[in-house]
Amino acid sequence: MPPSTPFDADRALGLARATLDIEARAIDALKSRQGDGFVAALRLILACRGRVVVMGMGKSGHVGRKVAATLASTGTPAFFVHPGEASHGDLGMVTGGDLVLAISNSGESEEIAAIVPAIKRLGATLVAMTGNVESSLGRHADVVISSAVDQEACPLNLAPTASTTAQMALGDALAVALLDARGFREDDFARSHPGGSLGRKLLMHVADLMRSGDAVPRVGTDTVMNEMLHEMTRKGLGFTAVCDDAGQVTGIFTDGDLRRLIETGADLRALRAGDVMSASPKLVRDDALAVAAAELMERHRVTGLLVVDGAGQLIGAINSNDLMRAKVI
Repeated sequence: MPPSTPFDADRALGLARATLDIEARAIDALKSRQGDGFVAALRLILACRGRVVVMGMGKSGHVGRKVAATLASTGTPAFFVHPGEASHGDLGMVTGGDLVLAISNSGESEEIAAIVPAIKRLGATLVAMTGNVESSLGRHADVVISSAVDQEACPLNLAPTASTTAQMALGDALAVALLDARGFREDDFARSHPGGSLGRKLLMHVADLMRSGDAVPRVGTDTVMNEMLHEMTRKGLGFTAVCDDAGQVTGIFTDGDLRRLIETGADLRALRAGDVMSASPKLVRDDALAVAAAELMERHRVTGLLVVDGAGQLIGAINSNDLMRAKVI
């Protein structure tokens, strides 16, 4: 719908700044409103043997979905149930061992009020996040968290703006306090985010990405140059491992080593792998994180590594292209 008055850029920018100021003040004021209720809610959630079931109507429902998602991804099993649908069968998703986190700014949402008696009969714990602790929801809840704000950012003081921002911030505050209390760490986060960049960095190991078997370039110390170059070309990694008869890595020969040899004018036909290899090559264990291999390559300015097992036996090779394809780097 076209505006009824001409657009005023200065007025619009002023309203935007005022909105941000109001919402910033609302969140700042929340700090002094948190105390025993917030702590009691944390204790109940930590003691809950079921799931946290988040509910909310309208804009509070949208916030509730995000709060449930944040809790679930940070170590607190949670999901969202729409209060309206709960009255028509979805309340069957709630058990007596669950904790219901009901979000309502007024605390008088009809859809939530209609199912509070059923929640209590189930034996589920009820925690209210509301802007009115004296509301019907607040009075029936086991614990109340205050999300009160002094005013909405909406010029009409009608549209949920500052109040939903406050709810969102409180949901984050709950999640952060809970993950700390649970001892939730980066690797726990990665397990619930296996498809994300952090998951790839913390869950993927060298063994998951390395070339193995016949794909690994290797020669013996007595291998002549011609055969060594053929092995490097066939495997296409730009280097080859040089191993002794027991399979232990004694050195590495790379494309760079070859270029430097050519520059010296040496007779390549007379050379063997043991004569030209670089001793003490950079090695990585197969059980190391892939991100550790990437850091080793960067630190030593190399594009590939030989992979060994716990006994020091050569079992693989990995290069920067392997890491890039897996989006580790």
